[in-house]
Order: sequence, then C-alpha cells, then structure tokens
Amino acid sequence: MSLTRNAETTAARTADSRWLELLARAGFIGYGIVHLLFGWLALQIAFGNSSDDGDQSGALRTLAAQPTGTFVVIAIAVGMLAMAIWQALEAAVGHRAERGDDRLKERVVSAARTIIYLWLAWTAWKVFSNANSDSASQQEELSARLMESTGGRWLVGLAGLVLAGIGVGMAVYGIQKKFMKRLKAGQMNARTTKLARRLGVAGYAARGTAFAVTGGLVVLAAVNYDPEQARGLDAALRTLRDQSYGAILLTLVALGIAAFGAYCFLQSRYRKV
Repeated sequence: MSLTRNAETTAARTADSRWLELLARAGFIGYGIVHLLFGWLALQIAFGNSSDDGDQSGALRTLAAQPTGTFVVIAIAVGMLAMAIWQALEAAVGHRAERGDDRLKERVVSAARTIIYLWLAWTAWKVFSNANSDSASQQEELSARLMESTGGRWLVGLAGLVLAGIGVGMAVYGIQKKFMKRLKAGQMNARTTKLARRLGVAGYAARGTAFAVTGGLVVLAAVNYDPEQARGLDAALRTLRDQSYGAILLTLVALGIAAFGAYCFLQSRYRKV
C-alpha cells in the first residue's frame, strides 16, 4: 500500500513539474500549427487542389517542406511527447478535483489523449527522419491485412464504431462548451472568453464531424470488404467533398479545423496544466 502511495506521490510531483508544464504549453502551439495546416489541406481537398493526404501526417509533411520546417517538426514531436507524458500522469493520478465515476471518466479520456499525442509525436519523428509517414496508406494496408479473416473484419468494424462514437462525443463536448472548464477563466477577459468559446465550439464540432465520418467509412470498409474506404481522415474528407454541396460542407469543416488550431494557441496560455 505504501509503495502505491509513494508511486502516486512521485507521479503527482512530476505532473506538477514547471518544465513539464512549459513543454506541454509549447506542445499546444505545435498542435495548433498542425491543425491550421490540416485545415488548409482540407480546404485544398474541397476544391480538388490537394496532392497530399488530408490528415495530420499530410500537414506535418507540408510543414517539413518549408524553410526551417524540419526544425519545427522535431519541436512539435518534443511538444507532443511532453503532452503525452502530462496526460499519462493525469490518467494515472490526476483529476483529483473530480469524484467517483466523473474522475474515472476523465482519467479514461486522458489515457485516450495520451495515445493520440504519442501517435502525433511518432508521426512527426517519422516525417523528420524521412521515414514512411503516409498514415492513410498505412491504415489501408492494416485494414486489408485484418480483413483477410472474418474475425479481423469484425475487429475493423468495431474500431470504426468506436471512432464514430468518439467523433460524436467530441462534437457534443464542443457544442455543450464543456471545454471551457479546462481553461483558467479567471485570467481571461470577456473578449478572450468569447473568442475561446466560439473557436472551441467550431473546432470540436468540425473535428467531431471528421472523426464520425471516418468511423462510418471504416465500418463500411469492413461490411463491404473494401480497405480503400479505411484510409482515415483523408478518405473522410474526400467522401464529404463528393457529396451534394460537398465542397461547401468540407469548406466549413476545414474552417472549423483551423478554428481548433487557433483555439490551441489560446490553450497554450490559458489551459489548466
């Protein structure tokens, strides 16, 4: 029991580290840059002008192609790693202000964020090292291998349902403005609070839509045995574009994703870390 308590105390002290906080805040800036570029790629897809994947890996490759871009990419990787450590500690011993099921729910969400940030850190590192970072093709290949068996197709379908559920939850989280409780409201003036609220609602709604469509496509890929439909966010954005009024809808999603990028910049200053 004492060993467990000592481990929790050590983890809590690490979570309260000033250096970890600074790195995590820098990570939000990197996260914002990635989403601004992601939004730009989505806008290019809306008008049929994109030759790269419409997802975070495509955004990182676009950034790496710019002058000094590789330096920014590796800085983003470090920031994402810091955010992953922060959220892992939150999942382990954090959210102490919550009680019961609410605390458990928040810790599960932190665990999920840990995985997302680790994946982004790994993707940024692959882009930096010129390794294969085409996540859309990798997801298609993985889905094809899994769907070689009936059990694999069920697994792919289940993963799609989970992803769609996450997307819906993300949109609801944004529309209900639950993200505001994560910000240091006391340090924000009325104008900044209003801006954060608008950017957060638009951003979470757009990201939720993209994730929900992605999940739906993964489910269809499993049902139809079509791995090409399981290309992640890139396939979701292109599917949106091909619908009636798709260019308009995808433009709105692209602007929402960019809004989330701008919201990340606000988080770097006002997020509770």
